[in-house]
This record gives sequence, C-alpha cells and structure tokens, in this order.
Amino acid sequence: MVATFSPAVGSRVWVEDQDEAWLDGEVVEINGEQIKVLCTSGKQVTVNASNIYPKDVEAPASGVEDMTRLAYLHEPGVLQNLQSRYDINEIYTYTGSILIAVNPFRRLPHLYSSHMMTQYKGASLGELSPHPFAVADAAYRQMVNEKVSQSILVSGESGAGKTESTKLLMQYLAYMGGRTGASEGRSVEQKVLESNPVLEAFGNAKTVKNNNSSRFGKFVEIQFDQSGRISGAAIRTYLLERSRVCQVSDPERNYHCFYMLCAAPEEDVKKFKLGDPKTYHYLNQSKCLALESINDAEEYHATRKAMDVVGISSEEQDAIFRVVASILHLGNIEFGKGKEIDSSVPRDEKSWFHLKTAAELLMCDAKSLEDSLCKRIMATRDETITKDLDPEAATLSRDALAKVMYSRLFDWLVEKINSSIGQDPESKYLIGVLDIYGFESFKTNSFEQFCINLTNEKLQQHFNQHVFKMEQEEYKKEAINWSYIEFVDNQDILDLIEKKPGGIIALLDEACMFPRSTHETFAQKLYQTYKNHKRFTKPKLARSDFTICHYAGDVTYQTELFLDKNKDYVIAEHQALLNASTCSFVANLFPPAPDDSKQSKFSSIGTRFKQQLVSLLEILNTTEPHYIRCIKPNNLLKPGIFENKNVLQQLRCGGVMEAIRISCAGYPTRKHFDEFLNRFSILAPQVVDKNSDEPAACKKLLDKAGLEGYQIGKTKVFLRAGQMADLDTRRTEILGRSASIIQRKVRSYLATKTFMQLRSSATQIQAVCRGYLGRGVYESKRREAAALKIQRDLRKFLARKAYTEMFSATVSIQAGMRGMVSRKELSFRRKTKAATIIQNRCRVFLARLHYRKLRKAAITTQCAWRGKVARKELKNLKMAAKQTGALQEAKNKLEKQVEELTWRLQLEKRMRTDLEEAKKQENAKYEASLEEIQNKFKETEALLIKEREAAKEVSEVLPIIKEVPVVDQELMEKFTNENEKLKGMVSSLETKIDETAKELQETSRISQDRLKQALKAESKVEKLKTAMQRLEEKISEMEAEKQIMRQQTILNTPGKTVSGHPPTVTVKNLENGQRVNVETQLNEAEVAGNAGKSAAERQLENVDTLIDCVKEKVEFSNGKPVAAFTIYKCLLHWKCFESEKTNAFDRLIEMIGSAIEIEDDNAHLAYWLTNTSALLFLLQKSLKTGGTGATASKKPPITTSLFGRMALSFRSSPNLAAAADAAALAVIRPVEAKYPALLFKQQLAAYVEKIFGMIRDNLKKELSALISLCIQAPRVSKGGMQRSGRTPGKDSPAIHWQSIIDGLNSVLAILKENNVPLVLIQKIHTQTFSFINVQLFNSLLLRKECCTFSNGEFVKAGLAELELWCGQVNEYAGPSWDELKHIRQAVGFLVIHQKYRVSYDDIVHDLCPILSVQQLYRICTLYWDDCYNTRSVSQEVISSMRALMTEESNDADSNSFLLDDNSSIPFSVDEISNSMQEKDFASVKPAQELLDNPDFVFLH
Repeated sequence: MVATFSPAVGSRVWVEDQDEAWLDGEVVEINGEQIKVLCTSGKQVTVNASNIYPKDVEAPASGVEDMTRLAYLHEPGVLQNLQSRYDINEIYTYTGSILIAVNPFRRLPHLYSSHMMTQYKGASLGELSPHPFAVADAAYRQMVNEKVSQSILVSGESGAGKTESTKLLMQYLAYMGGRTGASEGRSVEQKVLESNPVLEAFGNAKTVKNNNSSRFGKFVEIQFDQSGRISGAAIRTYLLERSRVCQVSDPERNYHCFYMLCAAPEEDVKKFKLGDPKTYHYLNQSKCLALESINDAEEYHATRKAMDVVGISSEEQDAIFRVVASILHLGNIEFGKGKEIDSSVPRDEKSWFHLKTAAELLMCDAKSLEDSLCKRIMATRDETITKDLDPEAATLSRDALAKVMYSRLFDWLVEKINSSIGQDPESKYLIGVLDIYGFESFKTNSFEQFCINLTNEKLQQHFNQHVFKMEQEEYKKEAINWSYIEFVDNQDILDLIEKKPGGIIALLDEACMFPRSTHETFAQKLYQTYKNHKRFTKPKLARSDFTICHYAGDVTYQTELFLDKNKDYVIAEHQALLNASTCSFVANLFPPAPDDSKQSKFSSIGTRFKQQLVSLLEILNTTEPHYIRCIKPNNLLKPGIFENKNVLQQLRCGGVMEAIRISCAGYPTRKHFDEFLNRFSILAPQVVDKNSDEPAACKKLLDKAGLEGYQIGKTKVFLRAGQMADLDTRRTEILGRSASIIQRKVRSYLATKTFMQLRSSATQIQAVCRGYLGRGVYESKRREAAALKIQRDLRKFLARKAYTEMFSATVSIQAGMRGMVSRKELSFRRKTKAATIIQNRCRVFLARLHYRKLRKAAITTQCAWRGKVARKELKNLKMAAKQTGALQEAKNKLEKQVEELTWRLQLEKRMRTDLEEAKKQENAKYEASLEEIQNKFKETEALLIKEREAAKEVSEVLPIIKEVPVVDQELMEKFTNENEKLKGMVSSLETKIDETAKELQETSRISQDRLKQALKAESKVEKLKTAMQRLEEKISEMEAEKQIMRQQTILNTPGKTVSGHPPTVTVKNLENGQRVNVETQLNEAEVAGNAGKSAAERQLENVDTLIDCVKEKVEFSNGKPVAAFTIYKCLLHWKCFESEKTNAFDRLIEMIGSAIEIEDDNAHLAYWLTNTSALLFLLQKSLKTGGTGATASKKPPITTSLFGRMALSFRSSPNLAAAADAAALAVIRPVEAKYPALLFKQQLAAYVEKIFGMIRDNLKKELSALISLCIQAPRVSKGGMQRSGRTPGKDSPAIHWQSIIDGLNSVLAILKENNVPLVLIQKIHTQTFSFINVQLFNSLLLRKECCTFSNGEFVKAGLAELELWCGQVNEYAGPSWDELKHIRQAVGFLVIHQKYRVSYDDIVHDLCPILSVQQLYRICTLYWDDCYNTRSVSQEVISSMRALMTEESNDADSNSFLLDDNSSIPFSVDEISNSMQEKDFASVKPAQELLDNPDFVFLH
C-alpha cells in the first residue's frame, strides 16, 4: 500500500504502532517529511509522511456492511470497520463478494434460525446483512440460473470458525435443496448434515488456538439434479494428523472420540474395559482432560445418533469403538528388556493386562500381537530372519500400529458415509464446500504444518487467479479500458515446494528411499540446493531447521520427524496380524497386500497429498468460486476481545486488502447485451425499439439512466459497484407502478359492481322498513293522543278538588292568625300604656325627691357659708385662730398625701409582673415617697410644737386683754368657748396625727406583703377577667342569636303583613319602671352558675368531649367534613387562637397522629385527609398574624351590663338585623393568631402531607407488582400457548393492565366516598402515573428483551387502556396522562416500521422530543425486531447520537439515562385554600352528639 496523502495541521490520521498495529490521532506539527501526531491514547509520535494514512471522521460508528464502500481503503480503515461491527455483535462483513467472518466465541442463536433462512431465501447478495446464508444462497441461485457448478472456499487459521461456517453453509444448502415428502428412510441432506458430528468426533481435537480444531481437510461435494434438489453427495478428506494419536502436548487434547468413549454409559465402559482418561498414556500426556464447553457424555450419545442417521449399524458402531478402545490399551503397553540381547517384552503385569485386553478387543491372538510389537521378520533371497526389537524400537512399533489403525478407521468412516449418502452419477451440477486447515505457524513446526501451509499456498494462488487474474483477463478479452493492478504472486513458493525434480517434496521422497538417510542429511541437501533461493533461508545456530517465506509470513520448520512422517506404510507383521482378526470389521480395515511379499513398501505421504491437492484444484477450477475468510479476533478464545495486530496479520494473509482494491477499481457487475436488455429494457422502451444494435442500445439506456463510469465491451456490459442495484431499484419502481395501475382498474370495476348491487338491495330494504316504521309511529301517536286526553281530564278534576280544599283551609287559618295578632297587638298596647303611666309617676317622685335634697343642701351650704364668714372675722381678731387655720391646712395636706399613697398602692397591684426590673424601680419610688412623707410628718410635728408654744403665748396675753374694760365680756366668753373648742380640736388632731403615724408605719410594713399578694392575685384577676369577658361575650352572642331568631320568626309569620309590628316578648316590670327580658335573665343566671367552676377545668373537659366525638368517623354534611368544621367552631369559640398558652392544639395533634397509625387502611386515611385539609383551609382563611392587627381600628368597648345590652337591643334598627344575617352566614371569622395557633397550623399542614404520602405510597406498592408484569409481553411457544402453560383467559396480556385500572378505580372510589378535595385526588393520580412512567421506562432501558417490536405493541395496548381510563375520569385524573410522556414516546418509537428511514431530526423533534440523547441511543442499540426482523435506525443516526453524548458528557454533571421517582409533596397550602370556598361551609351542621351537650350550646 502506497500512501498518497498530504496532511495538514489538525487532520485526523492513522499511524502504525508495534503494540496496537494502528493508532488514530491528530496532526499537531508538520516539519517537512516529519510529522508529529498526538494519538487519542495520549501518546505523541513523530513519523514520516509516507507512513500515515487518512482517517474517515464521518464513517458510521457501527461500521459498513461492505468494505468496498469505505471512503479510505487501507489497512487501518478495514481494521477499524471490523472492530466497530464486532463490538455490536455484527460478526459478518462483505468485501465485494468475499464474506469476512469474525469468530464471536459465543452462541448467537438468533442469527441462524429457520426464520433467518427464510429471510435470505431468494435475496440477492448485499440486499440483507452479511451472512453465510447469503453466500450459500448466491451460490445456489447461480447454479440453478446459470447451470454452472459452484464452490465455496472457507479459509482461515485454526480457531477462526471455519468448521462452524461450513456447517451453516451445508445447513442452508440442505434447506434449499432438500426434498419434501420423501418416504424412503433418511434423506440425503439429513445424512450430509449428520456426517459432521461423526467426522468431528474422530477428526477434531483441542489445540492451543482452538477447542474444536479440525485436524484434517474436508471437501464436501453436494450434487443437485435439474430441479435444484439434492441428489447425492461425497466427502473428501485430506491429511489426517496421525501423530496426534500418540503424541499430545500440553495443554492440547487427543481426538474427541477417546474422551467420549471414556464418558460413555457404564455398560459401554465395562464392555470396552475402560476407565478414567487420566490412566491412559495417549491421553494423560496433557493435563487438559476435559473442556468446559463440551460435555463428553452428551457428545457420545449425539455421535451415536449421527452414526444411525448416516447408516452405520449398531454392530459396526460397536466395532468402531472396540478399535478406539484397543488403541487406548495399546498406549498403556510398556516394554522392558527381554532375556535376549536387544530384545523386549511387556514390562509388568499392567502392560500384560492391556496387551491381552487390546488383543481381545481386536479379536486376535495375544501372542501374535506381542510378536508383532517386539519382533521384525526380514526376508532375504535365501531365508527369512526374525529380529528382536529393543524396548525403544518396540515402543515405536506400538505407536506405529496405533496410528495406522486410527488412520484406517477414519478412512473407513469417510468411505462409509459416502456410500451411505450415495453419489448421483447423472448429476451435472454440484456445490463444493471446502473446509481445510488454515495457515499454521508454531514454535515447533513439523511435517504436518509443512503440508498444511502448502495447501494454503495452493488455495491462495487459486484465490489470486480467480479474484485478480481472471478479473483483469476478462477486461482484456472484452477490450475495455482498465489499468493493470499488480498483486503478490506465490508461484515461486509452490515451485520451491512441489516442483519436480528439485522441489522440497521430491528431495524428501529421495531421502526416504535411502535407508541411511537422516533428517540432518536431508537438511544439508536442502541447504545446498536452495542456498540462493529468495524464499528459502537457513536459521542461524540451527543444524537441521529451514525457513520458508510464505505469503502469510516466514515459518521455520524442524526436520527431525520429516522422514518418518512422510513414510506411509504398514508394517508387514501388523498387516498380517489384523488381517487375521476374527472380527470382520478389523480384517476389512487391513485387506491383504496386492503382492505376497513380506517386505514393507514405502509410499510418500507428501507426494500423495500433492496429488490430492492437484485433484482438488482441478475440481475448483471447473466451478465458480465463492470465498469466506474466517478471522480469529484473539488467541484467548474469549468473547469481546479484539486484538488488532492478530486480526491485521490474518487480513494480510488472506489477501483481503488486494480484493478490496481490485473490486473497487474494477467492474464487479457484468451482463451480456441480450440479458441486460431483456432485464432493463423496461427502463427505456423507446430506446430499445429504435435501436437494433445491442451495444448502442445498451449505451443509450445507461446514458438515459444517468450512470457514469460504466464500460461497453464486445459482448458484455461492465458496471461499477452499486450501479446494478440502482438499475434494479428503478426497474422495481416501474413494475410496482404498473402493477398498481392494473390493481386500481380491477378494484374500481369490482367496487362499482358491488356498489350497484348494494344500492338496489338497500333501496328495497329501506322501503319495507319505512313502511313498517311509519305504521308503528302512527299507532304510537294515536295511543299517545288518547292517553293525553285521559290524563288532562283527570288532572283537571284532581286540581279542582285540591284547590277547593286548600282555599277553605287557607281562609280559616288566615282568620285565626289575624285574630291572634290583633289580640297580641291590643295586649301590647295596654302594657305599653301602663308602663308609660308608671314611668311618669316614678319620674315625678324622683323629681320631687331631688328637689328636696337640693333644698336641704342649699340650707346647709348657707349655714356653712355664714360660719365661714364669722371665722374670717375671728381670724382678723385673733392670731391664734390664724395659726389654727394653718394647722388645719397641714392636716388636710397630710390626709391628701395618705390618700395619694393609698392610690399608688392600689395602682401598684394592677401593674404587670413580667418585668422584674420595673417592679424594683416602682418599689424604690414608693420607698422614697414614704421617706418624704415621714420627713414632712416630722416637719409638721415640729410646726405643731411651735404652734403650741404660740398658743401658750396667746393664752398668756388673754388675761391682759380681760383687764381692758372696754372689752365686751360677752364677746370674750364667746371667743373663750371657741378657743376651748379649738384646743379640743388640736388635741383630737394630735391624737389623729399619732394614729396616722402608726397607720403609716403599719402601712409601710405591710406594703411589701401586699405588693407580693397583689402580683400573685393579678394573674388570677386577669384569668377571671378573661373568663368574665368570655361569659359576657357568650351572653351577648346568645342574645344576638335569640334576637335574630325572633326576628326571623316574625319575618316568617304571616301575621306581619296584617299588623306590621313584631310579636311581643315576655318582659318583667322592675320597681324603677324598666323592663327586662325574662329569657335573658335565665341565661344570665345559668352563666352565673357555670362561672363558679374553673374555666381551665371546663375547657379541658370540653376538649376531651370534642376529641371523643371526632375521633370516631363522623359523617359528612353537604360533601364537607363535619369533624373539621366542629373542631374549628370550638377552637374559635374557646379563644384558643388568641391564647398565649393552651393544650387544646397538642391534644388534637396527638389524636390525629394516633388515628393514622393504621397505614394500610386507605379508607381511614382518606377520611382524615379530608378532615385535616378542610381544617387547614379554615385556619388559613381565619388566622391573621400580629402585624395585621396592629393597624386595625379599635372596636368600641362592648357594654356588658344588663341594662346596657337591653338599651342596645332597643336601639337596634332593621339594618342591624340584616347585618346579623350576614354575620351568621360568615362562618369564618378572622382572628389575630398567637404562636400556639400558628404552630398548630404548621403541624396540621405536615399531617396533610404525611397522610397524602401514605395513600400515594400504598397505591404505588399495590401497583408495583402489576407493573413488573406489564413491561414484557408473554412469549408464545411454537404450539401457540404460553410457556407457563396457563389458560389464555386467566393470564392473558390484558389482565395485568386491567388489574392496574381496577386498583386505580378502587382507590378513586375510596377518595370520592370520603370527599377528598379534587386537587389532592388529581395530585395522587399524577404522582402515581409518574411512578408508572418511571418503572416502565427504566425497565425498557435496562432489559434488552423488553426493547422489541412485539413488546412495544403490548405496552402500547396497555397505555391505551390507561388513556381510556383517564378520559372516563377526566375530572379526577387531571394531567395524569401527561406524566406517561417518556414511556409513550419510547413505545411509539418501538412500533414504527422502517426505522432505518427515520432521520435524527425526526426522532428528536417529532417522535421523541422529551427523551434525552442517552435514552434514545440506549433504545436504538437495544432494539431488535422479533416479529418482522427489520433493522433499527441507520448508522448515521447512531453516530449523531454518539457525538452528542460525547459533548454532553463534558458539560453535564450526570449522563444517567434512567428516570428518578419523584416522592415530593406536589401541592402547597395555598393550593388547598384555592380549591375550597367559604360559602361551602355555610350549610354544614356540627356533630349531632355535641349539639345535644349543654356545654356546646354555642354550636347551634
């Protein structure tokens, strides 16, 4: 191969590598002829420009079926193509008309079924995927159509799969040429097929390279009659490896038949006196006695059965295995030195036993057998001399006997098979299948390898002649333009080996003729003769080895055993012994020699083998050859391993590259002018009609077809590769259009005729039906008219009677009601008038009483005022009186300070207790105030002392005043009396001051105690105030409800239309003229009685009562949960939402948690899901956070007194009643929530999510087992029934899908029965369908058996059932059907026909837009059509996907193609709130059990 490639930087190229053969990389630097390449493996190399080859970056990822279509035809391209197809189990590839088969080392039964044979029957070569069936069909069709014998040459090295390929070829030929309905015994094709196991048992063995290596060559001639039916067959074998019978190297094995016989049934083992294989010398030379892939016992029975088919009788079979057993016993005979010099005898009793056993099995004399092994008879002219053999010579004689016996036995088997099959002497055509050993090169190569490689050289020459020479000679003969392509010819090697005289075989025969010749003399003769031959070399440091440069490589041969192995003769003693056997079978194996001489005659195996090759090639030259090149991918004989270097060597040896080059450069298709015009004249009929010259007509036809590059020869048309297929495609299209036109005309005629008949029949039927229907309609209308008249008269009579009765009753009721209303109105007016008079009298009395009090007060005020004036006058007269006034003011000030202190203490009791620091500050303030008061008291006391002293001074001045004569005595007495009174007042004041000081001290002492008590009592006071406020609100609510009920009663009473006033309410007159409602008084009395009990205790009891009621399943009211509504009303009334601390919420949460402990009861869970979601909705609408209440306007204080409420009720207008009606309808009241209420709301939301998840998981658990049964369609056996043997009705495919629908219906019925909100039902179904989607889709991607056409149809039918169910329950299913988008698109892709025509854009944008590239690639690679055996998507689509996967793997964090199940909660509290409305709860009635409880009166 010469590379003419000029790379540039960035070009993708191939470079040669010693380990991997070829590596792909990118050119990074060019320096003249030296190019630096960065390989994909990371290795950087510098190579010459002539040693690199371009790489096709656009080549399909899975390779091409015909390598002539490769863009670059070179070794790395071919190697890469084979490896790509091998990686996806595509083991067959075309190279033009040559089939390359890569051994997969695994079973691929789907490739060789009878269905596959049907597919390839009649298909042209290249129309379907490469296959041995295609080659066999091409040979068969060519033989039938062209009446020319064919041959199929299967070649390759040992372990490449030649034998298996040969079996497949014979199997297909037997299928095509087999006779149907043959009554006479076994057919020829059956015998041909069954001959393979027999020949493999006796001719195959395990070698280093192959566990079932053919150790002989085989050419099978299958003869056909004129009709293409098999009429006879013949098998020819070549060069059985006889030395393997006696010599086996580790780890190889001897022939299979020895191990089969040792593993035979016990009676057969006893019959042949055999034992364990490791006890026999011919078998235990190797440690490998058994193979994992071969069961020797089963193979023994299979071989026996095959012998029966090919016509070997049971007696002959026993004789065959007796000979095989005798060979094993012969191998265990060991020789020791005899009594005479250079003599030998069996060494021990064991050897004697095996000798006698061998003689017994061969039915000959034991002594004669001993003599034939230990002695030789030499005949001279005068006498006969008996010569003893030493132990070594006796051992060689034993081995020679074993080899010749096995060789004669194998030849007999071949002759027996041929005679049993029978040959057809009148047959003119045959198809020969050649299965012969491949090229061999080991460490030690002997005479067998020499002959094998000679065979391969001859076949390679035949390959060259027919594929290359014959191709170019055809071009010359037809005188077309062509360029001569040189190829490697191996004629010089054949001359070296087989030329006569002077060839290696001739020199070997010559050496065998001389008794004194040895392998060394033979080797020296070779060195002298071929010392200047370019194909022959002498290895260094070798005395007797020689090397031949074969077409497949150099092979070094060791000549030690060449002479012995070339001699094919039977020792005269052995011949006489076995011919004299009493067993006719053994005697026939060794017939008497043609002459009576006792001397052993020499016969050259090499010469005979060369003659067999010449005969074989003569047969092949008379046939049209077809080639199958078998490739062994690795020497480990394991699947999945592709050794580039090993495969490349085999490709070079097989000449595959030369075949590719010449096929693409030449014209692989050629047709005679008349044949071409007969076949393709339909493409251009006008050209053929106008031209009588056939070459010109052919040229014009091809020009009109638009083909280029063809050649017109003398007698034939030569077409490039692919042009024939293009013409056939066009011809098929024209024929198809013509057939469509004919079919259209015929169908049109038949449809018209059928339509006329149908229209005539339909007209008559319609006339009869219309008459019948018309009469029926008339009769029904007549009866209907009569019935209507009767019904009208009856209704009139009944209506008149009912009206008369109702009119009379109505008049009576109206009269009674009007009278009752009038009487009530009169009584009301009388009572109103009496109340007015009483009020008038009462007001007069009160006014008079008030006047009297005012008058008395005025008199008292006047007296006081006069006294004050008098005192002022006295003050002006006496200084003492002024001082006394100051003292009085000090007293008043002190009293005010005491009162202020008392007020502050009372105020201090009302302060809050949550700020300790503030309390201390207040106490400090009070102590400071107390100290100030004490200081003021001391100052007052000091002032008092001063006043006393001043008073004494005044008293001392008084007598002086008395002595004044002008003083009025009367006035003085008066002043004296007043002074005495003042002294008394001062003394009493001092006493009070002392008492006040004591009280102040006592007050300061107990102030702290009272403060502590006040703080303790404050909390109780706050609780009492709260309880009182609740009671007052309860009373107000009850009064409002009663007032509304009264007003509703009045509105509903017919008497309102008469009087226009509401009925009077029972009232009670009080002493002050006010009126009080008697019912209000009763309610207040009841509240006052209940208030005596602790509010906390009563609330605990009420919570227990509420929990006991709702924990049992309470019915629903108008589709809404009564339990949730009752809980909300109770919590709202108990002010729990506004409380800083309450245990009601904890009790309710604990009750809900214990109620849902039964996780499997979906009905119970659905009941609590409805209640918790409804209660959550009520809380969401009712609770407001503290921030919203801060800006709200303050409500006016509610009047809690009885008279105040009565006044409000009297002042209420009719608008107030309407507002009350609206308030009654508004069941949800906004409240400012505290922390416990908000926490309770969060816990309730968590329980809604938990219950939802439990119901969802229960449904998933129920469906998971059914989903696993729905992913794969049940397989049907040949009998038409399922493999499980069940009845179709019980376990039909649709039953699993129906079970899923039944499960969904069951859960839906439970949810509907418990009035679960619609949004939650939809979410449950949505997540369930998502779970079904994930399970089905992941199973499809993980299980190859699920990714089939039939399974896609099965799953699609099940999905249709689910879609029908979603349509039936559309309101509850919601968007559930959309959750199945992955499995729907995947299944839709599986059931598409002709996937190979679908482009990547169609798949991504139209068919499967939701699937990722990884998922699409997985489906496309796993898919296989088990119904129609169609192909998957094209390789262009696969390569596009692989490129995108490579890009995404660099960007994405994860490229997993599996789906994850979503177990999150798919809704929020707002969604639940939006799904309900407040008015839905307006008509809900609380639990009846609580309505009967007096503590729950507020629920009415």
